[in-house]
Formats: sequence, structure tokens, C-alpha cells
Amino acid sequence: MSFSSDVKQELCGRMGAGRHCQLAELAVLFAFDKDIPMTEHPLLKRKYESLATELLAGEDPFSEQTVRKLLRAVKMWDENSAAACISDTVDGLLIQKTCCRRAFLRGAFFIAGSISDPEKSYHFEIVCRSVPQARQIQDAVNSFEMDAKIVERKKHYVVYLKEGAQIIDILNVMQAHVALMNLENVRIRKGMRNTVNRKVNCETANITKTVGAAVKQIDDINYIRKTAGMEYLPDNLKETARLRLLYPDAPLKELGTYLNPPVGKSGVNHRLRRIGEIAENLRNNRDTI
Repeated sequence: MSFSSDVKQELCGRMGAGRHCQLAELAVLFAFDKDIPMTEHPLLKRKYESLATELLAGEDPFSEQTVRKLLRAVKMWDENSAAACISDTVDGLLIQKTCCRRAFLRGAFFIAGSISDPEKSYHFEIVCRSVPQARQIQDAVNSFEMDAKIVERKKHYVVYLKEGAQIIDILNVMQAHVALMNLENVRIRKGMRNTVNRKVNCETANITKTVGAAVKQIDDINYIRKTAGMEYLPDNLKETARLRLLYPDAPLKELGTYLNPPVGKSGVNHRLRRIGEIAENLRNNRDTI
């Protein structure tokens, strides 16, 4: 199963403890699909049945009489015309409480939401039919100190979050605690991989730089030896040049320990830089001849 399917499977068993929360969740199911009692989707059918049974214990959740009672309860029934008046948005009175907004968002995601595989990317969305519906979802999400955005896509309006931390937050709001832990574990693994990759890249860059410098130093020493001879160098530089040829892979600190007396890393670096300058001067003089 996909990560989205896992989340919905978990949320199918979640329900607010209070009647007001159950009504908020049921209302949003009707708002997104007025024919929800007739759905053939097994998970959605189970969700509706659980809510209806909890709200009207002992009654057939799929009978016309029960559906009518439920529509009245969620303020989607017109008594004058004796007919359903289902809108894209839920009556604001049903989602005034924080716990009811949690249930509302849980229902909205359950019927119209998705989350990408966190191994690949971080993306949470709820696809809405209209701007008012999208704005009500956005306002509910942002009431939990998140920053949901809306984008139009193929005549629909998508409320979305793209940051891993905010997707963790919305899973917590909807009470998808197992999915939250799974996502957090993925984020930790990815963070560790990124840290390791950064360190490896940094070390590789340092090694490449060190090797490049050593190759240049050896080239300079060989050029001096072939053109002016090693005797051209002062004794301290001559000794350093000889050791660099003898230990081409040695880091500067190690190279300094072979000198007599030993010299620190900065001292060795200074001597090799002087050797490079001498080689460059010889090349320039040769070019002007």
C-alpha cells in the first residue's frame, strides 16, 4: 500500500469522543460527496457507517430515515422543501472548537486528501471542488499555526503543505500517530544520510585539494631539478623538496616530522610555497629567453 493508503487506513479507526466532533467529521464527508451513504468504496463506507452508528445507535446507517436525521444534525437539510441542501462548505458552528476542527480535517483528508511517499518528497494535499471549500480547509489547517497554500489544478482547488515539519504537524492534528512516527523515522534517516553525504563530499573535496596541491608541488620540484638543479635551492628548501619527492602522499603535518629539526604544518606549507614561487620564476625567465 501507499503511504496515503496507510494513513487513511489508520484514520478509518479514529473518531472524536464527543458528538460535536463526530458531526463535524460527518459533515465534511457530505460536503465532499453528497452521496456518501451509497458509496461503494469499502474504507469510506466503513468510515461513514462508524460515524452514523455512533451518532444514531441502533438505526440502520443506510436507511433514508437515518440519512435524513444525519443531514439535519449536520445542518444540511431544508425543512421547508423537505430536501437535502448540501453545500461545499460545512456550517461554521460545527467547527468552532479545536477538537471539531481536528475531526473536520481528518474527514476532509480521508475523503479527498493524499500524502506523497516521504522517501521521495514531502507533499500533503486535499483536492477541493470550489474556492469556498478550499478556503475553509485552508483556514482550518492554518488555525493550527501552519501555512497551507491553495493552487488551482484542472478546475479543482488544491490545499497543500510541502514542508516535512508541517506534514508532521497535520498528521498530529488528524491523530494519525502511527503515520506520524513512520514519517518522523524517514526524516531522521534522510537527515542522517544528508549529513553523511555532506561530510563525505567535504572530505572528498579536501582530499582532492590536498592531492592537487601535492601534484603541483612535485611538478615544481621536478622542474627546478631539471632546469636549475636542486643545488639552486637553499638548504632548508632543498631538504623539504627531497622529502616531498620521497613521500609524495604525506600530509604537510607528517612531512614536517621528517625534517631535522621537525617543522610544523604552517612551516612546511611556507617552504613549499617558496619552492613554487622559485619554480614559477624559473618558468617566467625561461619564457623570456
